[in-house]
Amino acid sequence: MTEDRLDRIESKLALAEDAIDELNMTVFRQQQLIDRLQKQIVQLHRQIASASPGERRDLREEIPPHY
Repeated sequence: MTEDRLDRIESKLALAEDAIDELNMTVFRQQQLIDRLQKQIVQLHRQIASASPGERRDLREEIPPHY
C-alpha cells in the first residue's frame, strides 16, 4: 500500500515537472516575442520622430502593391 502511494506521488511529481518545463518554455518564447515587438516600437518611434512635422504623406503610396 505504501509503495502504491509512493508510485502515485512520483508520477504526479513527474507530470508536474513536465508541466513546469512546458510553462517555462512558453514564458521564454513570449518574452522573446515581447523583446522583438519592443524593438519594432522603438524603430517606428524613431521613424516618426525623424519625419518632418510639416511633411505631407500620401498613404496610397505606402499601401503594399498587392492591394
